[in-house]
Amino acid sequence: MGTDTVTRLGKPTLHLVCGKIASGKSTLSAKLGNAPGTIIVSEDQWLAALYADALYSVADYVQCSLKLKGAMKPHLVSLLKAGLSVVLDFPANTRTNREWMMSIIKESGASHRLHFLRVSDEVCKARLRARNEEGTHDFAATDQQFEVITSYFSAPAPDEGFDVIEYK
Repeated sequence: MGTDTVTRLGKPTLHLVCGKIASGKSTLSAKLGNAPGTIIVSEDQWLAALYADALYSVADYVQCSLKLKGAMKPHLVSLLKAGLSVVLDFPANTRTNREWMMSIIKESGASHRLHFLRVSDEVCKARLRARNEEGTHDFAATDQQFEVITSYFSAPAPDEGFDVIEYK
């Protein structure tokens, strides 16, 4: 991407999404990804392509996600340094995940926005059940898996240093 394009589009931005399962992270990511000079990188799509036959439990997800993050970080930094904005459709749902994301921001020098979807468990579960019935998502989760995964959720805290945009 040439300097004229970077200047015209402004400083590249890393968009992060935080919210429980079925809170609307991927839907918001798709909308954010429509901006000029912006691409979406989806954890679910990469995990499904690389590890679909290895994901049977939350522990499997954690292991595969760690491998994916290790491989993706240099690529994400390169995209941002090249002047592209990135919508990182990876869950910014734990402090540890957000620390990894902040390391990308610091290394790339990009701007950032942490989009926090504050949606109730009841609404998320209803959306999850509907999504499972439609079969349109790369992964389906049961109510029990929702509870287990949600037990690890932590909302972003001011001391983490993110520019947070909250959606209710």
